[in-house]
Amino acid sequence: MIDKIKQLKDEIQQVELTSPDGLERFRIQYLGSKGTVKSLFQELKSVPNEQKREVGALMNELRTLAEERLQTAKEQLATQTQQGDQLDLSRPGGPESVGARHPLSLVRSEIIELFERIGFSVSEGPEIEDDWHNFSALNFPLEHPARDMQDTFFIEKGEKEMALRTHTSSVQVRVMESSTPPIRTISPGRVYRNEAISARAHCFFHQVEGLYIDKNVSFADLKQTLLYFAKEMFGEKAQIRLRPSYFPFTEPSAEVDVSCSICNAKGCNVCKYSGWLEILGCGMVDPNVLDACGIDSKIYTGFAFGMGIERIAQLKYKVNDLRLYSENDVRFLKQFTPGI
Repeated sequence: MIDKIKQLKDEIQQVELTSPDGLERFRIQYLGSKGTVKSLFQELKSVPNEQKREVGALMNELRTLAEERLQTAKEQLATQTQQGDQLDLSRPGGPESVGARHPLSLVRSEIIELFERIGFSVSEGPEIEDDWHNFSALNFPLEHPARDMQDTFFIEKGEKEMALRTHTSSVQVRVMESSTPPIRTISPGRVYRNEAISARAHCFFHQVEGLYIDKNVSFADLKQTLLYFAKEMFGEKAQIRLRPSYFPFTEPSAEVDVSCSICNAKGCNVCKYSGWLEILGCGMVDPNVLDACGIDSKIYTGFAFGMGIERIAQLKYKVNDLRLYSENDVRFLKQFTPGI
């Protein structure tokens, strides 16, 4: 038995282990449930009692030798494979995945650039606002439905109401309070409304609101500014029309439609066969708003407008479901950055 163990030791030390298949064969032959080492342990009961101690120790050494030989070969093989991968400069490189700019970010940047060309600066403000900046300073009466919990996410009720801003007009209030006319600024940002999420509505979205205050600002200035924007954003053939409307903070007020670029104003299912698509609301700043913000309404006049970035992006990219903008589907986002 002792001679057999010594013979197996020599055999194990001489086996070449250079491949994963060779390692597996070695494990099965020597260390498997029916392997040589286990068979020897089963023969231990037939060894004379006076030799069992010596033979048992040799068997343990044999099993340890086989296990160490197998483990060492595994580590060497793994190291060789890794080094081979690192040094193989002929292997083709894997594709590098680069990020894509979000379509709303692209449209937001384009809108900002268009208005910066004609002298508008960019103003930003907090997304959590008090009642004064979000409602009262903008001429919202106490009974206005926008103050209802159905439209506004209130964070704190009571003496000092705090809410997620429902429009970026709150930024315009802060600008008017801290600046002296002339004022010419746009306020891009995220806003929140307590609405059911659907293809046409969401509980959060993005706006760009504009404000121009100076002496002798007229409705004609407003109309020409918006016509400039429409032509730059949707093409030289774009036209606009203004329809009378109502907003608490402007008087007179109007809704602005742009000619449908999909059907060239001939009528299609997108524009409901009218040839026009609504893009924003606007109007002359109400004198009450100017006075509330510390600007003399007898000296200064101004106009304001506001648009949803999602609406402009829908018209520009023909995306009909608002939910796609916030689902972070990489397949959707990659469509808007060429070459990705």
